[in-house]
Parts: sequence; structure tokens; C-alpha cells
Amino acid sequence: MASNTFGQLFAVTTFGESHGPAIGCVIDGCPPGIAIGPADFAHDLARRATGKTRFTSQRREADEVEILSGVHEGKTTGTPIALLVRNTDARPKDYDELTGVFRPAHADYTYWQKYGIRDPRGGGRASARETTMRVAAAVVAKQWLAEKHGVQVRGWLAQIGDVVPDMSSETAIDFAVVENNPFFWPVAAQVAQLEQYLDGVRKDGDSVGARVNVIATGVPPGWGEPVYGKLDAELASALMSINAVKGVEIGDGFASVAQRGSGHLDEIRLDGFTSNHAGGILGGISSGQDILASIALKPTSSILRPGRSVNLAGEEVEVRSKGRHDPCVGVRAVPIAEAMVALVLMDQALRHRAQCGDVGEVKPLIPGSAKA
Repeated sequence: MASNTFGQLFAVTTFGESHGPAIGCVIDGCPPGIAIGPADFAHDLARRATGKTRFTSQRREADEVEILSGVHEGKTTGTPIALLVRNTDARPKDYDELTGVFRPAHADYTYWQKYGIRDPRGGGRASARETTMRVAAAVVAKQWLAEKHGVQVRGWLAQIGDVVPDMSSETAIDFAVVENNPFFWPVAAQVAQLEQYLDGVRKDGDSVGARVNVIATGVPPGWGEPVYGKLDAELASALMSINAVKGVEIGDGFASVAQRGSGHLDEIRLDGFTSNHAGGILGGISSGQDILASIALKPTSSILRPGRSVNLAGEEVEVRSKGRHDPCVGVRAVPIAEAMVALVLMDQALRHRAQCGDVGEVKPLIPGSAKA
């Protein structure tokens, strides 16, 4: 079975290729009555878009959302919502020379082995262009989560290559700063350093990896399942589905290896939790604390430096990527990671309501905000 659908009750199916005529998605199971229109998608799609600065691919897409169904007079109707975004700056000819070769570190070879055919235009379905529709679908999810539960999902770039934010781990993120620079970086004073760093990477014809952190605030306790539908497991699966992601952490993640149990304990007091090493999830179920997740993204595989591979004839060849590519895919991964977290939370919220909506508030209810 082809896995192009994500979610159980809030199900999102995406379609389309990087250099095809359009990309799109169908959202099934969306609650009725959510106010939504084409203009509501503009902000998050612009945050994900390429071509805004010299630090991303220079592909410039309009990314205008057409709502084909599921919305009447500005509100969702409860029927499937079909969204379409037409590709306006596709350049398939950039990939003519790559039709018969497998680019190293790409999905070319694995797609060929799976299907016996592949779309070589920008990676086709394997392109990050597909994530546009995840971000679009998450606009609907974010709006419902905020209206019904006060949930906010926000992310930031926490590392580019070997550069990390010059701030204490206990310092609160200022999202006004994050949203006011092209890197989603939390320290304004370092933006010039990042510009110089990525300019050097780009001039070398190379790329670097990145780390993106996401926080979801306002998530009530009780979302998630105790065994096979664990909230952290579904978050990890969703985040790992993003192009170039090679690692996912929830809470302290791999740092937990060096910790002792006495230090890792998130003690519970009547006035709240004393820490949040678990990332807001206990036993696969939300605790009411902030949900914390991080992803590690590999360096962009499409670089100007040549690499060795083979062609369809089974001959060794030298491959040099052409076209428009990012020196660091993490620069625009923030809204994509936010989108996947929001989609998981939306689906889990509806599943919780379906099974446990009659449970009501259970005492004692521990305040969710952790102390530093």
C-alpha cells in the first residue's frame, strides 16, 4: 500500500511532484466550522518558501493556495478539503543530464529499485517541494488547536553546522527575534556570523547540516496512547518523514544517556513539575507540560562538488548536481517541523476526544509549566 496519507482521524494525503504542473493535498476528517481562506495560508508558506534570500534555493514559487472543496463561505464544512498549489517556477530541463544516473546520497537509486521507474525532475516525489502541502494542511490544524485548546507550535534553528546559539540553555526563546531573520535563529547578534558562514559554504560548492527545535505549548494532559499510538512515537515518525532528517529527540533525547535517574526525574509538586527532561510526554501520553522535540538534518545532498556514482548501464560515472539548491536545508525546515508536530497533535486531539471525551477533568491537575 502506498503511504501518501498521514494521520487517522485528521488524515492528510499529499500528491504531486517537484517539477510537475502542481502539488496538492486532501484533508479528510477536519471538524466543521473552522474559519479559513486562501489568505490564511500565505504566512506559513512564505516562511517555508525558497528564493527569499541567497541562503536558500533560488527557485521562486508563488505558492498561492487554491481551495477546491471542503470550505463554504469561509468555513470548513466537515467534508474533504482539497488544496492545490500550482508550480510556477519549475525547470525540469535542469535535470536532463541526470536522467540516466543515480545521484549519490539521493533517493534516485532506492526509488528505481522500488518502482522500476522514477521521475528525475528535481527528485520528483522525493523533493522537499512536497512539504509545501504539509505546511498548508498544518495551517488548518494550527488554527483549530489554537482556538479549541490554546495550543501554539513554534520552532527555531538550534544549530547550523558547528555554529550554535550564543545563549544559555535556560534562556527563554524570543520568537520575535526568531521570526525577524532569515535563519529562524534565536540570537540576533549572530545573524551576520551565520551569513558569513553560509556564504563560505556556498562558495565552496558544499553544504552543512542543521538542528531544528520545536516546542508546543498549551497541550493538555491525556493526549496520546499508552502502547502503539504513543504521542512521542508518532511525533518521531512524523518528524523522521521530513526530507533529510536523520535523527529525532524528544525532551533531553540522547543527552539522557549521560544522565542519572536522580537528575533526570521530573518531580511532581502541587504547584507544578520541577523540570521537563521528558519533553512533556510520559508513557506515550502528554503530561500537560510543553512538548519538546528536535530533529537533526543531514547536509544537502545536491552540491556543486562532483561525486562518484553509477548510471543505468551499470557504469561508474562522475555526477555534478545542477539546478537550484540550498547550502543548508535546515534554514527552511522550521515551518515544516512545526507542521508535522501540529498535524500529530491535531490527530491525537481528535482521537482523544473520540474515546475519552466523556472523562472530563481529573483531579489532581498539576500545573503544566515547568520551572527552570
